[in-house]
This record gives sequence, structure tokens and C-alpha cells, in this order.
Amino acid sequence: MKSKEVLTSIGQLLVVGFDGTEMTPQLRRLLTRIQPAGVILFARNIVGVKQTHRLLKECRRFVSTPLFTFVDMEGGLVDRFRKVLGPSPSAADVFATDDRKLFRKYGKIIGECCHALGFNTDLAPVVDLAFKRAGKVLGSRAVSADPAEAARYAREFLAGLRLAGVLGCLKHFPGLGEANLDTHHKLPEVSKPWKALWSEDLKPYRDLRLEAPMVLVGHAAYSSVTKIPASLSRKWIDGILRKKIGYRGLVISDDLEMGAVLKGASTAKASVEHIRAGGDLALICHAEENVMSGYEALVEEAQRDRAFARRCQESIQRVLAFKKNHKEVKRHGAAPTQDKVEKLTRELWEFGEQVRLAAITSNDRVRA
Repeated sequence: MKSKEVLTSIGQLLVVGFDGTEMTPQLRRLLTRIQPAGVILFARNIVGVKQTHRLLKECRRFVSTPLFTFVDMEGGLVDRFRKVLGPSPSAADVFATDDRKLFRKYGKIIGECCHALGFNTDLAPVVDLAFKRAGKVLGSRAVSADPAEAARYAREFLAGLRLAGVLGCLKHFPGLGEANLDTHHKLPEVSKPWKALWSEDLKPYRDLRLEAPMVLVGHAAYSSVTKIPASLSRKWIDGILRKKIGYRGLVISDDLEMGAVLKGASTAKASVEHIRAGGDLALICHAEENVMSGYEALVEEAQRDRAFARRCQESIQRVLAFKKNHKEVKRHGAAPTQDKVEKLTRELWEFGEQVRLAAITSNDRVRA
């Protein structure tokens, strides 16, 4: 890949969000200019099943390479489909059933909902550990304080997504189980010793390193390794995740507009530093001006610094190879019929009831 090709392909290092529920001239210009690796939608963008499918189809029209279409769909507290398909149980509720088949079934149902709306990648499951320190922040998003159990749930959920033709993503590396501040607003500083991080928080990533298509890196700082957010740290991404753990999939940042990052760096600078640290995809979820500043900063730094241009080239090639090798990114279904929508709504409700009854049975067994 020549230097000019690197510059014209810089958009493959970005996943972008936007406001609105329909394609607009402004969004069309943004996608056409940047040619991003992917887009991400939130509840603010999702007001109907067919509307969402149409919006994602329109996004793909203006990007020349296969497009990642991302959504955060964990269930429970993070449920982007609640208003269009009905509520989904939380990961903790599903885990409480202690039924591996239900873990996988949940991933499959969530995956089928994602696919019906036009998404090919779900930023789930969470493998943060359910320690008391982060209980008020993570709540029912985390399933267990036991890393082996968190990995067991995640493995089945990922397998269920895969059955539905949807890619999954582990988060939030290296783990927010000891972080008592919300990274949306503040930078948590975790003082846990390295040996404990390795044996506990990092164990799900070690166990699932060959099964996770993507890993999302969070914004907490870990004083035993570095004082900067993990999402901007070469020690964490290149040194630990890539080299020590041996992870070979795609690495994506958490939203670079979050307060935990903005305390120390602009979105533009954070985009550059995430890629410099070894990340593949910089996630910018909201403001168009931040998307553009991130894109322009990447281009300018690649023009200025040959070493950074080579770093960009490495990730661009990894992203493009990933898209070529994963049929999920190129697979586009037709807009769902009303019967399909009703079927998915019914299956979600029935699954929620199944989870509720199974959890009661599991609790009864424990008490006995």
C-alpha cells in the first residue's frame, strides 16, 4: 500500500455516529468524504424496524467498501431496540438461569434482531467482572465476579450471534470491574496490582482470544501499568492485548467523545493516539465536527510522521482483510416483513419469560 493509498484510506480507521433517523445531504457528504470503516446507531437513530434497515442501506450506498454497521445491544440497561421490538432481559438475568443453552439462545435472538434491522456487528458481550466496587456503574451489565464464569457466558453469547450471522465484540478491555466512576463522565483510576489484573480481569480476554472478532478498549487508567487511559496506551493495546495475550482480531476504542478521554485529550488527538497505540478503529459516536476533526488529524499526522503512516497502513490492511474474510460484513438481507417483526417481538417476550422462570428454578435449587 503506497503512501497516497494510506491517506485516501484513512477513513477505514473510523467508526462514526450521527444524529437523525434518515439519510440527509449532510450525512451523505460526511460518508462520501470520509469513507469510514463503519457507522454506529443508537436509540436516537432507531425509531422503527424498516426505518433503521433503510437508513443503514442508505449509509452503505455512499461507502465503497463493505461497511460495519454497529449497535450496542446487550439487553437490559443497554437495549437499543426496546422501542421497536420490546424489552430484552439483562445479561445478569440470563446468567442467573445458569443454563448454557439459554446464554447461546440469547445471543442468537439478539443477533437475529440485529440482522433484521440491518446491523452486522453487536458491541457485546460485556466481560467486565461484577465486583462490588463497580456495582453502581455496571449494574446488571456484568454477569459474574468469577472470570471463568464471565467467559463462559460470553463464549455462548458470541456463538449465538455467530449463528445469526452477526459479529460480536468483547468489552471493556482490560476490565471495568474495579472502576467506580462512569467513563462517560470521568476517568476512573484503578490501582489493582498487575498480577491480580492478569489472573482476574484479563482472564476472559485470554480465554476467548481466538473466538472474539473484536475487542473494545475502555478508557480507565491502571496505575500498575500506565497513568493514561487504556484506549490510548501502547502498553495495553500493543504490549499486553496483542503481544502478551496474543489477540489477532480487530481492536476498537470506546467512544472518543467520552469525558474520561476529553479530560486529557481532544477527540482529534485521542483518535491519533488510539491508532498510534495499536488500535484499528477509532469510535466517534456523536458530533460531526468531532468526526471531521478526528479524520483530519489522522490524515495530517500520517502526512507528517512516516512511522505513524506505517502504523495506519497496518491497521487499514487488517480492517480490509477482516472485511474480506468475514461474510457477515457483506451479507445484506431484505427489509423485514411485518410478520418477521412480529415474530421477533414475540420471541423476545417469550425468551424473557423463559429466563424469568429458569432463574426462579435455579434459585430454588441453590436454596435446597
